[in-house]
Amino acid sequence: MSERLLFVTGHLARPRLEAVLARMAPAFAYEIVDIGVKVAALMTEPILLNRLPRPLHATRVVLPGRCRADLDRLAQAFSTPFQRGPDELKDLPAFLGARGGPPDLSRHDLRIFAEIVDASALSLDALSERAQALRAAGADVIDLGCLPDTDFPGLEAAVRRLKAEGFAVSVDSADLEELRRGAAAGADYLLSLTEQSFEIASESRARPVLIPAVHGDLDSLKRAYAAARTRGLDPILDPILDPIHFGFADSLSRYRELRALLPEAEMMMGTGNLTELTEADSVGLTAMLLGVCSELRIANVLTVQVSPHTRRTIQEHDAARRILFAARADASLPKGYGRALLQVHDRSPFPNTADEIAAAAAEVKDGNFRIEVAADGVHVFNKGGHWIAADAFSLFDKLGVERDGAHAFYLGAELQKAEIAYRLGKRYVQDEPLDWGCAVDKPEEDRTRLAEAGHTLRRRGG
Repeated sequence: MSERLLFVTGHLARPRLEAVLARMAPAFAYEIVDIGVKVAALMTEPILLNRLPRPLHATRVVLPGRCRADLDRLAQAFSTPFQRGPDELKDLPAFLGARGGPPDLSRHDLRIFAEIVDASALSLDALSERAQALRAAGADVIDLGCLPDTDFPGLEAAVRRLKAEGFAVSVDSADLEELRRGAAAGADYLLSLTEQSFEIASESRARPVLIPAVHGDLDSLKRAYAAARTRGLDPILDPILDPIHFGFADSLSRYRELRALLPEAEMMMGTGNLTELTEADSVGLTAMLLGVCSELRIANVLTVQVSPHTRRTIQEHDAARRILFAARADASLPKGYGRALLQVHDRSPFPNTADEIAAAAAEVKDGNFRIEVAADGVHVFNKGGHWIAADAFSLFDKLGVERDGAHAFYLGAELQKAEIAYRLGKRYVQDEPLDWGCAVDKPEEDRTRLAEAGHTLRRRGG
């Protein structure tokens, strides 16, 4: 049986949905059902249960992305799979593309080491709290950084505390005695060992992370690798990534050369040398570096978030490794795998044209303000008119809310948000926060229930 899709929508969105599907000219058969509500996002589970015909002549039902309903209950009631589509109709072609739905970002093959550079100065409780935050952000291994010429008397206690709390722990030090102490306390990894010092790992169960004995000397790294393997160790190799203008391009070449020389070796890249030491938004640097890791099958990264501009670098690494894994599995470019790495701009910021918004505005017969953003500016409209501007302040005198403080406050906040989206080229959705990708934590969302009334609406109702 060939696939037949049933798209459920509302009055206002139906013409847009028809146009999108017509332009797609899809290979599958489809039908559109107007469920009888004006705004598609406001259709509820009871409405769907009462108004959808039985039986459904479809292999799959696609609901609007903002519809709040329990998909499992609907599927059981109609004996047909239900699926929540994208939030914006213009994203439907990508949603119904080769993957037929949202990409699977649950998988990755990259281990993130998150370094705590001031570990020696933290109490055990503070260290534990920091480690828990890093793990929540996506870190797999907590790296205890040992500072030069700085005592770390609590190293053993720190390792034991984190291990007892279920963390994988690494110790990074140029001091061989500190590495021995960390290994004896139960560290899982020892960083910055060389061909002269890798045998410290033989005294414990820790995996050695090997670096060249002399910076840039791949021959010493190869010798260390062979010797460590002879002694039954399972080393990770790090040729060392250098900062820009201090050998960056040459260091990238070393990773490529080492992979060619030792195709079976497990490798590490210290991405913090670029993200921390370059005053640029770290998300783009991270995506590029993890792209290198994906191509060269580098399975470990060591990163750090100390500078204020890298405060979300662990989240960025976590998002990037999932996107790149999915793209590589699909033999695809890393495009169309979500917006987690698009923090400032969006690939398709304006889902509707000015003409499409004008057509929708002409159908509005009530006084509720709708706000949208297109390439020509911010649009606000209701039954009383349709206004367009590049800045929020110029719209105030058009809206007639001078005597309604709560409504004026709401519109001011929404219009300012819409202006930000317009100027940056971001998606704007009324009553929803702007999507800053992985730069901001997103609250857990119950997609089976409508959101509660906002502050200003509750104020007016009270």
